[in-house]
Amino acid sequence: MLDSKVASRYAKSLIDLGKEQNALETLIKDMILIKDVCNENPDFITLLKSPVIRGDKKQAIIKEVFYNSFSSEVTKAFVEIILRKKRESILYAIAVSFISLYKEHYNIKIAKVTTAVPLSAEQKQSIIAQINKTEKATIELEEVVNKDIIGGLILRIEDKQLDESIRRKLLNLEMEFDENPYVREF
Repeated sequence: MLDSKVASRYAKSLIDLGKEQNALETLIKDMILIKDVCNENPDFITLLKSPVIRGDKKQAIIKEVFYNSFSSEVTKAFVEIILRKKRESILYAIAVSFISLYKEHYNIKIAKVTTAVPLSAEQKQSIIAQINKTEKATIELEEVVNKDIIGGLILRIEDKQLDESIRRKLLNLEMEFDENPYVREF
């Protein structure tokens, strides 16, 4: 809990610095890079959080992994500060928090759509067009394929969800039959 608060404060500072220096576009690329590396390599997060591994070793690893890939000198300087303050254990949380603040700043919302089969490009565009009628934001569509829903789709935007899956309709029908007040006479 404390780490997430600290991470969000660092991310907020980085957002403010990015706005001030017109570097938000390059910073977001670097934060996505950090997030992706950590997501693809859970052992990397474990390494960052490990109290057994010395700080200078962690610094060397972070520099080796990221510094040639960073597109901004601001990111390098920021990571240097994180390392100097011995906060490398929350680097991933900072990146995730930064991405969230960036999307909030630019009014970007994630629409998670779950379907039984992959969507075509036309279907994706149609879903985005329908969402744009109600949401006044830029929509990023995140697609999930789950064969268990049988057909239809489940659409989730922030705390709102629309479940138009065949599975949900079958469950609703089953509940309706269970509640049927009809009693058969013999």
